[in-house]
Parts: sequence; C-alpha cells; structure tokens
Amino acid sequence: MVDFLGVENEYIKEVAMAFPKSKIVSRGNEILIKGSASEILQINDILQSMAQHYHKYGSLSHQLVQSVVNRETEVFKDDMGDETLIYANKGFAIKPRTPNQKKLVEAIQQNDLVFAVGPAGSGKTFVAVAMAVRALKNKEVQKIIITRPAVEAGENLGFLPGDLKEKIHPYLRPIYDALEEMISAEKLRVLQENNTIEIAPLAYMRGRTLNKAFVLLDEAQNTTSMQMKMFLTRMGTHSKMVVTGDQSQVDLPRNQKSGLAQAVDLLSKVKGIGTVVLSTKDVVRHRLVKNIINAYDKYSIDNDKG
Repeated sequence: MVDFLGVENEYIKEVAMAFPKSKIVSRGNEILIKGSASEILQINDILQSMAQHYHKYGSLSHQLVQSVVNRETEVFKDDMGDETLIYANKGFAIKPRTPNQKKLVEAIQQNDLVFAVGPAGSGKTFVAVAMAVRALKNKEVQKIIITRPAVEAGENLGFLPGDLKEKIHPYLRPIYDALEEMISAEKLRVLQENNTIEIAPLAYMRGRTLNKAFVLLDEAQNTTSMQMKMFLTRMGTHSKMVVTGDQSQVDLPRNQKSGLAQAVDLLSKVKGIGTVVLSTKDVVRHRLVKNIINAYDKYSIDNDKG
C-alpha cells in the first residue's frame, strides 16, 4: 500500500486534488471515498486503473497518476500486452509501459534497423537496452555494442581530468545506468572484460564490421551526416541496429545538420528499416519532465512564428 499510495500518500493526494468536493481516506489496506455518487464512480475508476497498472508494472509515478486523472487513459489501456522483455536485478518485470514503447519493441522485432526518436525520458534508450540484453540472453546475438558520439553539451572534454577513457565515461554513464538495472554489477564487469558487452564512443566504430551483434547508437542527434553514414554501414550479418535520439537536444554547431534528421528522412521508406516516434505522453520520469518539455516546445514554436 505504501508503494501504491506514494510517499506521504502523494499519489492519492494527486487524485484528491482533482475532486475537491469529495474526500479520499486511506485506512490500512482500504481506501474510503466520500462524495457524490458520480464522483465516487469516477474516483473508483481512476483507482482501479492505478491498481491495474501497479499490479502489472510494480510501480506508479506522478506522471502516470496525472495521466489517468486527466483521462489520458492510453497510458493505462490493457492493449499493452503482458510481454516481459527481461527481469531486472530486483526481480520485477521490465515491460513496455506506453503504446509507443510497445511499438518500439515490435519494430525492433520486425526490422534489422530501427530509428527511435523522442524526448528525454520517453524510454527509447531503456527499451533498446532491454531488447539488447534479451537478445544476448536468448543467444540471438553474440555481443552487445553500445555507442554514443562524444559531443560536449556546452562543456569542453579537454578540461575534464584523466585519460581519454576517463573523459568519455560521463557521456556513457546513462548506458551503464540502464545496464546495471538489468545485469548484476559483477556479471556486467565480466561481460565487458571479455568484450561481450562493449560500450565505446562512436569514433571507435570506424573501419569495423559488426556481425552477430545488437548495436545501439544513443544520442544520435549529435552525429554528423558522415558519422551517421559511417555507423550505419558497419552493420554485418545477423545483426540488429537501433538508433535513438532527441531532435530537440542537438549539441552540434549551428551550421551543422544532424545526421539523425537526415537519416530518418532518407531511409524512412526503405524496407527492413523501422521508425518509431515517441512523445511527451511516453515520458515516465518525474511528472515535471513532461511539463518542462512542453514548455520548451511551446517556446521554440513561438520563436519560430516570431
């Protein structure tokens, strides 16, 4: 009940704020609703949707609770299926949590190359990493290769301490965060030592042919056109590639076009290549992340009009 109600009943308070004329009280393992018949039915439907989601995924979040309160019920629809990608270290099932995340899973299953484009927190990288780990566990591939362009976001790599490996490690940290939820630290270390899992900057991909591998290019919006072409042409036999990126967070010089945008445009109709676009409705981080993204998008649109 603590997980379901949230810290200090924060999730139930979120529901209560939408129905100020009614009263929601938690007592032990029961939730009592006092109010008009119509509001009681609405609140009951919301709580049932929350319970359904909690039993399926083992957790709730502010964003998810807000979505069901605001009748954005696509997040909670039962058309998500019960497919478990893998089980996390703590034993809970990792599954697609939104319709677009489910589309991404299906696209990866059906295509050898997939572009996943969407805002921060929409789960594109996490789902791709989960699919990579599953493919490795099922022996569909022999190794996982994850890469990112080492492009500074307003900072200079030269000012960071340490050798090249130490300098690029912060750029690859989000990948490690995802992997560490799915593979124990000790096993991950062993898999990296024997090169079954390889995490490296994009420049290290040049000249290679990647056979029998699940290859993920993350933060692809920061690739140039030539870098993207170089990466895509590394694909070998019995391999899958997933390219993820957020086109609203390009850190390239202003006069340089993103290789991701160009590749999606050029290759969208090529057979065997899938493209999945995620949105703020897929954001499963803190509830404010969705509002922040929408605010910046609105600012960008207003400036373009001006």
